[in-house]
Amino acid sequence: MSSSNACASPSPFPAVTKLHVDSVTFVPSVKSPASSNPLFLGGAGVRGLDIQGKFVIFTVIGVYLEGNAVPSLSVKWKGKTTEELTESIPFFREIVTGAFEKFIKVTMKLPLTGQQYSEKVTENCVAIWKQLGLYTDCEAKAVEKFLEIFKEETFPPGSSILFALSPTGSLTVAFSKDDSIPETGIAVIENKLLAEAVLESIIGKNGVSPGTRLSVAERLSQLMMKNKDEKEVSDHSVEEKLAKEN
Repeated sequence: MSSSNACASPSPFPAVTKLHVDSVTFVPSVKSPASSNPLFLGGAGVRGLDIQGKFVIFTVIGVYLEGNAVPSLSVKWKGKTTEELTESIPFFREIVTGAFEKFIKVTMKLPLTGQQYSEKVTENCVAIWKQLGLYTDCEAKAVEKFLEIFKEETFPPGSSILFALSPTGSLTVAFSKDDSIPETGIAVIENKLLAEAVLESIIGKNGVSPGTRLSVAERLSQLMMKNKDEKEVSDHSVEEKLAKEN
């Protein structure tokens, strides 16, 4: 192992602010109900539809990421503007498939039944898989389990649906009747494609929340630039130290 690798320190946890979206507050960091890892707020936005000329908001969505997402994404995407990232399909695919934990908090603005919510989510997931040519029996069974988890649930305004996506591909589902986040989930589905598709259906190319997509792009653009600047300062300090030692 080289001396530079031996001296490398873990990336600092990103310092971010909370976000207020349509009277819903997303705190700067949360503990994942799947792993208890701290995750930072990557972005937030609304999901709504234009109904008879009026934009109706159904849910407000926050996306949280593990701290190592920033250096991982920085390798390819640092220096890109918010606009460039927002328009980049590969960038959001890398977030969706990246080897770091993700967490999604979906807070209700209007009441929804579990059946209404889960059927729409799985419909979007299946559309993504078919587009990618990835729909198999395993995914069909994962969809059945997903629908079963939600079948008897109802979600009044202010309640939340929570998803934790592990780097290994499991999807942990949890529910909250208020703003709290439970320490553990109520069910785990071991299907990597389903876990990824749930997130992609929100922030991907045809995702249901363009506002969340824009928010994630804006925040990560800033964080990657900050990470780049800090790394350059750190590298310069190491070079100075080595020069003095020699």
